[in-house]
Amino acid sequence: MPVIDPRRTTLLVIDFQDRLMPAIEAGEVLVENARRLLAAAETLDIPVVVTEQNAKGLGATVAALPIDRARLVPKMTFDAVRAPGFLDGIPEDHALVVAGCEAHVCVCQTVLALRATGRTVHVVRDAVGSRKAESKETALARMARHGADVVTTEMVVFEWLETAEHPRFREMVRLIK
Repeated sequence: MPVIDPRRTTLLVIDFQDRLMPAIEAGEVLVENARRLLAAAETLDIPVVVTEQNAKGLGATVAALPIDRARLVPKMTFDAVRAPGFLDGIPEDHALVVAGCEAHVCVCQTVLALRATGRTVHVVRDAVGSRKAESKETALARMARHGADVVTTEMVVFEWLETAEHPRFREMVRLIK
């Protein structure tokens, strides 16, 4: 199903780390959109997985992102699927909503691997980044060619809500405005 089903979705936040984010184009905007996704996921009870690439070298996830309820997966591989135990905690029928850095390295390799396993993947355009715009745009095009949907933060939140009658609708509208 092309619409993101809140009952069968996991949010995947890839490598928003202290030493990496200052080099990412529009990094502050990306962090803010990732924060919105994490807040919506918490409010709507969407499971969350966060990865950290070589945390000794790149630092921990940036403090602006509340990841205390997320499952943290440390990794050295660029493709998170290859990290020990990564897929174990994600139900097979769950689509992945993906935010992260860098779009052309860890995000792209992870998305391609998820697609190769048959997973549905939604890449959040305004919550993925690279050091250079060209790298991000090339990665988005490649992921889309291989079957990933490219979406925005606002699209995800409204698809998770499903209806304006959702009891948390007003709260979610304030979150994305």
